[in-house]
Amino acid sequence: MLETELAGVKLQNPTVLASGILGVTGASLVRVATQNGAGAVTAKSVSLKERKGHPTPVLITYEHGMLNAVGLSNPGIDEFIPEIEYAVKNAGVPVIASIFGSKVTEFGEIAKRISAANPGIIEVNIACPNVDDEFGRPFSYDPGIAGVVTRIVKKNTKIPVFIKLSANVTNIGEIAKSVQESGADGITAINTVGPGMAINIEARKPILSNKSGGMSGPGIKPIAIKAVYDIYKSVKIPIIGTGGISTGRDAIEIIMAGASAAGIGSAVYYRGPGVFSKICSEMQEFMDKEGFSSIKEMRGIAHEK
Repeated sequence: MLETELAGVKLQNPTVLASGILGVTGASLVRVATQNGAGAVTAKSVSLKERKGHPTPVLITYEHGMLNAVGLSNPGIDEFIPEIEYAVKNAGVPVIASIFGSKVTEFGEIAKRISAANPGIIEVNIACPNVDDEFGRPFSYDPGIAGVVTRIVKKNTKIPVFIKLSANVTNIGEIAKSVQESGADGITAINTVGPGMAINIEARKPILSNKSGGMSGPGIKPIAIKAVYDIYKSVKIPIIGTGGISTGRDAIEIIMAGASAAGIGSAVYYRGPGVFSKICSEMQEFMDKEGFSSIKEMRGIAHEK
């Protein structure tokens, strides 16, 4: 009843561990899948070379969510490939490899290298700044550049490619349409929003070492729902809807907006690593009560009312 599909990749349930949460090693990815019930697991985003990230503090909670400025820290693609390989071999569910680059050409090289680990899906994080752009704007802000990145990744892999979009744009449907036309097999939406800031009024300075950070958690769920709704109207490819999903009702809401699966991130902090199994149980209870027999029956149903 909870089975779903992402560009030909089958999931036993629609919960997906979001990138950056518990996905820093192959062992942690396997644990989320085998012990906590995730339908698929996404690794932490990896770049061509090692990135140290920002100094602490990099994460704080506030009334309605979290602010983080980790800085995309990772060991680099060559060091991370064995972690993906281990997860693919042992997780028992689809493993999603997340990649990012600072130049268009880097995306192609990383995609080629990560493909050797044979993940089920490659997720392309285009919310990072483009260093070749005069103003350092993220790739996700421009439909043309987003399309270029999509094409170069597709040229370098035969694995399904999902493009991760940012809600910090005026028309996310336009960006989604561009990446679909450029060959994307699916979309992940949304990334963190903001940036936002919190100030320690006793210390009289911003709390995060980077001063500002991306916002996640329950407070951004309405933004994620609207983004998925708009994307679903614009494209025919599957969507992993993520952003503030904490309960079974949240997951169903984003599926009714048009998602085929629900990305779970900050909810791990609020409800523990077992949140995936909990959300599945809550979804099943709702579906039994309301007479739904499949995820497909619910997907996009909010567009019909």
